[in-house]
Amino acid sequence: MSLSDDEIVALAAELGRRLASRRALVTAAESCTGGLVAGAITSIPGSSGWFQRGFVTYSNEAKTEMLGVPAETLARHGAVSEETARSMAEGALRAGRANYAVAITGVAGPDGGTPAKPVGMVCFGWAALDGSTTSTTKRLPGDRAAVRHASVIVALQGLIDKIGPEQ
Repeated sequence: MSLSDDEIVALAAELGRRLASRRALVTAAESCTGGLVAGAITSIPGSSGWFQRGFVTYSNEAKTEMLGVPAETLARHGAVSEETARSMAEGALRAGRANYAVAITGVAGPDGGTPAKPVGMVCFGWAALDGSTTSTTKRLPGDRAAVRHASVIVALQGLIDKIGPEQ
């Protein structure tokens, strides 16, 4: 992914406008995207006014230590699951001291896929201080770069949708 990708830059800028209009902060918890969401957000001038922090939690240990994802959730559902994505988002919201959080965990490939969790399966979670948490699973096509790129778009659009229109 290039941070100059027009769609990603437009989404990150829209996210910033919506957050700024609410004086709200966002945080990101990323696994398979390895910080690309945080990178997209911070490519926008002025993002320090609405981006709180990011967590790259690639390992299960990091998910548990940094975000408080229960080991039982990881053991029962696996790292690539909506349950884990929801827990990551809720943990990022708490640890990140933000109003909104997004979490991404998936199989970007080219290795690591299984019949139950194939390459391109990515789980997303979004959490807000109002207590609402939502999640979804997408099957994203393409190679590793394409899956990660599409994941950033889904993550940013999901935050925009969760926040709602500018105030």
